[in-house]
Amino acid sequence: MLDKLLFGRYIQGNSLIHRLDPRAKLIGAFYFILVIFLANNWQTYLIMTLFTFLCVILSDIKLTVFLNGVKPLIWLILFTVLLQILFTRGGETYLELGPISITSFGVINGAFIFMRFVLIIFISTLLTLTTMPLSLTDAIEKLLGPLKRFKVPVHEIALMLSIALRFVPTLMDEASKIMNAQRARGVEFGEGNIVKQMKAVTPILVPLFVSSFNRADELANAMEARGYQGGEGRTKYRVLDWQLRDTLSLLAFVALTGLLLFFRS
Repeated sequence: MLDKLLFGRYIQGNSLIHRLDPRAKLIGAFYFILVIFLANNWQTYLIMTLFTFLCVILSDIKLTVFLNGVKPLIWLILFTVLLQILFTRGGETYLELGPISITSFGVINGAFIFMRFVLIIFISTLLTLTTMPLSLTDAIEKLLGPLKRFKVPVHEIALMLSIALRFVPTLMDEASKIMNAQRARGVEFGEGNIVKQMKAVTPILVPLFVSSFNRADELANAMEARGYQGGEGRTKYRVLDWQLRDTLSLLAFVALTGLLLFFRS
């Protein structure tokens, strides 16, 4: 299941979403995560869902790819939804057992929490699937540029974020290989009680940490061999070019906010 985690991966394409400036996509993704908290009824969540599916269609990436990206996190989402259902009071009571109660408000809020998680994962995955890691680095560095006046190491921060983002799929692939090797030795994952499952995961962590440290050391040696001395005096091979479509894409988020405010309870 770990090899299906799509966050941090890039799928090459020439769609409208691919051609957008990475700064516009980064601003739009963060703005979407903030504005989704304005949704508080089925009308507003329907608007957010339609907007998200429109973005997916414009990316020319199959919907099944995004659904597969949600699967590794589905248990975390369902656990959060379950807590919301069991401990939220209000409305009509369906079941009450001590501190635990199932009410209409809890069920509705649980459904909203589920939608919120899924939509945020969709948009976050869309950002990384349609944007190259180097382009994301340049976008972060440009957006944080004003902080250079306060002696903030913007280039180094952007580089660390980009490397961390790029290492996510690499480490997931490494974990998947280690799990397959353990399965070949007779280890069963997901079987038995929680204690047995934790014991089964332990043999994965040590080689995974060793592999991650080795990769970090190799990356440091490669950067040193190429004479990397930080961002001072460095030029860009790819120059970011803000165009009209980027402005229009952000205006679409403004229009989305207006619709949410209009239909909000």
